[in-house]
Amino acid sequence: MFTGFTPETIDFLWGIRMNNNRDWFLEHKKQYVDTLYEPMKQLGTVLYQPFLERSGDILKVSRIYRDARLHHPDPYKESLWISIRRDGEWWAENPTLFFEIRPDGVNYGFSLWHPKTAAMEAFRTRITAQPEEFLATLHQVQDAVGMAVTAQCYKRPKEAPRPELQPYFAWKSDIDLIVHEDVGESIFGPALAERVQTFLEKLIPLYDYFNLITLG
Repeated sequence: MFTGFTPETIDFLWGIRMNNNRDWFLEHKKQYVDTLYEPMKQLGTVLYQPFLERSGDILKVSRIYRDARLHHPDPYKESLWISIRRDGEWWAENPTLFFEIRPDGVNYGFSLWHPKTAAMEAFRTRITAQPEEFLATLHQVQDAVGMAVTAQCYKRPKEAPRPELQPYFAWKSDIDLIVHEDVGESIFGPALAERVQTFLEKLIPLYDYFNLITLG
């Protein structure tokens, strides 16, 4: 059962940001496990509940340790996250529903960070052939959460066949619908799980739509 994060969770994250070394981490490893890693796993169990009856979706809980193959100067990450996605070679190329906690607060929502060029070509082909399908999905999700999807755009996008599709023909990467909450009482305690779960469930139509694109 998810009992929530605490101020000690944030203390640890600030600590690892300011003291990113093995000695400091080992001295505070119990704080990491008790206030960050175990609560994150519990939260993941809650957030994955709507996906238990679906096929193809997986739950991933990150670890604090950086991949040594990346040759990053710091051995530890300063955030932890949960992702719900389809299994694939690299998560950033695929639609992802996620929750992340950082020293300055939490982020959660939908992201398609670095889609393949071929996937975005397929996206433009699909919205050209079936524009109502995409627009209905987009408006359904945006209306449900009261927020708009954002994206990084091409400087010189291809021309769309219909004016109402032109904004989406410009989409290149970082296709996101993300909530940020600053550190405060609202991110501590068990109520966070219900709030995040409700928000992520409203994003499932968008997640499913882009899985159709990226999975071919």
